[in-house]
Amino acid sequence: MGKTSKDKRDIYYRLAKEEGWRARSAFKLLQINEEYNIFKDVLRAVDLCAAPGSWSQVLTKKLKENASNVDDVKIVAVDLQAMAALPGVKQIQGDITKVSTAREIIKEFKGLKADLVVCDGAPDVTGLHDIDEYVQSQLLLAALNITTHVLKNGGVFVAKIFRGKDVTLLYSQLKQFFELVTVSKPRSSRNSSIEAFVICQNYTPPEDFVPTMINPLLDHQYCHFNQLIGPNRFIVPFNVCGDLSAYDSDTSYSLLLEGQSEYEYKDPVQGPINPPYKDVLEKTKNLQL
Repeated sequence: MGKTSKDKRDIYYRLAKEEGWRARSAFKLLQINEEYNIFKDVLRAVDLCAAPGSWSQVLTKKLKENASNVDDVKIVAVDLQAMAALPGVKQIQGDITKVSTAREIIKEFKGLKADLVVCDGAPDVTGLHDIDEYVQSQLLLAALNITTHVLKNGGVFVAKIFRGKDVTLLYSQLKQFFELVTVSKPRSSRNSSIEAFVICQNYTPPEDFVPTMINPLLDHQYCHFNQLIGPNRFIVPFNVCGDLSAYDSDTSYSLLLEGQSEYEYKDPVQGPINPPYKDVLEKTKNLQL
């Protein structure tokens, strides 16, 4: 299978390389913004689970458009893995479940809190949807935990989720902190994927709420949430964002797109620095596996 094969099968992978984005996920954040205008008046933003940096690239571009002085724009990217440097982005290689990471973020903002927190993090999927959904929900709640430390009142939180039967539990928990919670799927997200994104607007924590990293937000005493009725049952708002004329992420396209006179293959903008599969690849090359 040649290099051009993926360019045919994944139009957003190809466009990301041509437009200079580090990953196709940049289009997901851009399409979410088209629908919800999440970047309005935002000058301070946090990108959780940021590697390889495509969402940080989008934040850099959009937030600079908001500022009369680019020095007012502050973007902090947090990830356990190392990430190639980006101009104007402060990187913290740390754990989002640690209070020390939250304090370091606020320190970068000189004591102020963020207008926007985004998180495109996901675990290594197993293919077993129940397990993947549960692990992703725990990652989301870890992101929410640190968000309660660093997000200002009225701020916006955007994060990836895996949709499943217990999405109502996550939704009801997020509603404790945000006035408006919507689940959305950008056009650039494959239909075959169970991923979606929660857009949480107008951060309003409960009265006397004290942010903590100690108490888990997820109650492990599950019940049958689909049997709840009346005010105890939430119908989670869900929509698809992105222009209907946008490319379909599950369709293969000709290498020569409409309006183009020629096709040129491009390498990815930024490859992984130290991926977890690096040792396996080296052993494979040396015939040790």
